[in-house]
Amino acid sequence: MIRQTVAAIALLLTVLPLTAQPAHTQTDSRDHLLVVDHYLDWEDVGDPQLSPDGSQIVYTRSWVNKIEDKWESSLWIISADGSRNRFLTSGSGARWSPDATRIAYLAEGEPKGTQIFVRWMDAEGATSQVTHVTERPGSIRWSPDSKWIALAMRVPAEPDPEWKIALPKSPEGAEWTKAPRIVERMHFRQDRIGFLKAGYTHLFVVPAEGGTPRQLTRGDWNVGDHSIGIALGVGLDWMPDGEALVFDGLREEDADVRYRESHIYKVNVADGEITQITSARGPWTNPIVAPDGNWIAFAGYEWTDQTYRASDLHLINIDGSGLREISGDLDRDPGSLHWSADGKGVYFTAGDHGTQNVYFAAVNGGVRQVTQGNHMFRLGSVDRKGRAAGVLSSAEAPWDVVTVNLKRPRGFVQLTDVNADVLAGIELGEVEDIWYSSSGDTQVQGWIVKPPGFDSQQKYPLILHIHGGPHAMYNVAFSYSFQNYAANGYVVLYTNPRGSTGYGTEFGNAIDNAYPSVDYDDLMAGVDAVIDLGYVDTDRLFVTGCSGGGVLSSWVIGQTDRFAAAAVRCPVVNWISFAGTPDITQWAYHRFDGYFWENPEKWLAHSPLMHVGKVKTPTVLMTGELDLRTPMSQTEEYYEALKVLGVPTAMIQFKKEYHGTMRVPSNYMRTQLYIMNWFERYGGDDRQMAETVDESLSVGGAP
Repeated sequence: MIRQTVAAIALLLTVLPLTAQPAHTQTDSRDHLLVVDHYLDWEDVGDPQLSPDGSQIVYTRSWVNKIEDKWESSLWIISADGSRNRFLTSGSGARWSPDATRIAYLAEGEPKGTQIFVRWMDAEGATSQVTHVTERPGSIRWSPDSKWIALAMRVPAEPDPEWKIALPKSPEGAEWTKAPRIVERMHFRQDRIGFLKAGYTHLFVVPAEGGTPRQLTRGDWNVGDHSIGIALGVGLDWMPDGEALVFDGLREEDADVRYRESHIYKVNVADGEITQITSARGPWTNPIVAPDGNWIAFAGYEWTDQTYRASDLHLINIDGSGLREISGDLDRDPGSLHWSADGKGVYFTAGDHGTQNVYFAAVNGGVRQVTQGNHMFRLGSVDRKGRAAGVLSSAEAPWDVVTVNLKRPRGFVQLTDVNADVLAGIELGEVEDIWYSSSGDTQVQGWIVKPPGFDSQQKYPLILHIHGGPHAMYNVAFSYSFQNYAANGYVVLYTNPRGSTGYGTEFGNAIDNAYPSVDYDDLMAGVDAVIDLGYVDTDRLFVTGCSGGGVLSSWVIGQTDRFAAAAVRCPVVNWISFAGTPDITQWAYHRFDGYFWENPEKWLAHSPLMHVGKVKTPTVLMTGELDLRTPMSQTEEYYEALKVLGVPTAMIQFKKEYHGTMRVPSNYMRTQLYIMNWFERYGGDDRQMAETVDESLSVGGAP
């Protein structure tokens, strides 16, 4: 079966044309272009952790397992000067002990699934499996004395009650159907997990030498941010004396039905006594304790019914007094919080205009930008001397491990180059920044990826690629997908319309109670701006996007017929039917003022399905069969409506995929190929022959 799967993938890559090239490159060799095949050799890096003395970095390195069709991860170690880069062990999520003698990490173990391991970082490298649990541990944190490891883990609860009914006794030998599942919780499923068995996430500590984890928190509530109904991670930190932990969560009986609420708490390790630190209502998350133990820094804002609000960075005394904001007028979302060793302030990252850099917020006030550059930087760790390790990417360079001195920043030092072998001899498309005017004189930022060998005198097909969210940010990081489209002769436009993050609360909240709305104006203005540059074939305009991008791509084709074809991926098309069906039910019910039974006009007016009667654009729909974020029923509603209308359409339901269609490596490649095949069918030079192009493509499912 494995051999058959690999053979099918190879056949797909061989027989399906990536798409026709512009006339001047059709007969050229493709050896210098980034084609789908290269993805099988692609690698990724993340989560670099500096040793306490700053001499070494452990990071997670991921690669494509071509046989089992999945991503695999392992831990690598490299000296801080970039030398001695080598494999360390299988696993991910490594954390150094404060005394620098060991690392704790997550890997497959006994009796099943993920376990915590500890490896000594001496010449012997002895490794022990610390936990032997049946639930997945996570959010591991060493105690200050390096003797304990704190972790978060699900605790099974009593299942939803079975109803007592007077069912007749089955006859002897009968095989009656098992009892149905009975649900009494609002959030009972989660994308990439499936049905959630009854249980709650709680904190534990386990001896670093191994043993039985001891539960610290208890009850019918969750540790960690569940502010939109599903687990978004656990913010967790030790007090410097090792006697307590601070964490985020919501200890309310009705937490399951609350929206965008969480608090900061402290729990004593000895007796499990819990103290609530924050009191104001709001989504307070990611607490970190100051070196002297007097302050807690965390992110969030006081509760609002706005669709989007940029978070602020706050400080509060350990006793809950003195709450104050220290991020000033930055108006950007702070992430990856790290106290400076002297306790004078907090380093953090923030996305801004498609880039991400490090900032510093002083305890006594004032925010300054620490690193500079047109790149995306993800901060992994900061040592005692102010050296930071992270991963960096730009439009031309994939993610790699870098270091930077935050006290005297003089640029980043690149330590790895994990995709140098793949990109050797490859000509990439040039990425150009573009600003343009939209309705209301709004200035919108976007980027254009041009095909390799670009000739401004030629005419190229254009793909408008729309991001999800909707509150998210396209950025300047390397995009394999966009470069692959460009290698196949497409100009790619990706923009940050209103509703995007990285431009402040007002810009991000511009679609409040009206989504889609002015974001459509911004997308169309971007297409017009690129057309005005003179090298786009206006008969070959295409549009695609997933999730929030699926919402907008289905909305676009209901407003205009300017696009030759569309690929609508994992969309929401009907806000009313969507509201009760995703894993993020509370988020879905808060899209517009008033519930849909109170204010149906607004919910209907902004549903792409209500505009489907105007669609003329040939549209392929793509969604994962397991999708719980934008369930398959949304895709099927739109597909059947298009069939009724006689609009050329196809529906591709991806196997083994939850939200999105790119988690499984072969499905990533299929997504790229199916999209370009569909665009070529309905945007080729001879439109009359479009239906006969490449009938080897099976649009009913995976080959």
